[in-house]
Amino acid sequence: MGIANDTLVLVTDGRKMLFLRNEGDGEYMKLQVEKKAAREDAPDRDLSTDEPGSVFMSGSPGRSSYEETDFHQLEEDRWAHEAADRINSRALSNDFEKLVIIAPPKTLGELRKKLHKETEKRTVLEIDKEMTNQPLGEIEKLINEETKVEAPPEVLS
Repeated sequence: MGIANDTLVLVTDGRKMLFLRNEGDGEYMKLQVEKKAAREDAPDRDLSTDEPGSVFMSGSPGRSSYEETDFHQLEEDRWAHEAADRINSRALSNDFEKLVIIAPPKTLGELRKKLHKETEKRTVLEIDKEMTNQPLGEIEKLINEETKVEAPPEVLS
């Protein structure tokens, strides 16, 4: 079935963001790139300077260690929040009527936390899949598969 003309499509993960617009119609989708952005991962040594630490526990003779913060995951979450801010701004300025979001499950979860109610109202489809490195034809194919309406079973006479 596809998506309507002028539908905005956000394809993102923790490192890339693609804003696409459907220049076609519901039957013949034609996605065009509006904007794209990417971030570079900093090396671990730039994100973290210390070894995992330990703390004294009151009432116990030993120390307890704690895990090191996953700074790469924090950066990916921050990137998802930035994507949400951008899409919220566009929704509040009436830049689009309908929105499709394609993102891996973790990124999609972070996006949902930050979506404005106006953006949520305009979201017609969410797909939890990594697609930022795929060609537009594959993204179109995925959307078509997700929006395909199954035909009712034929009645046998």
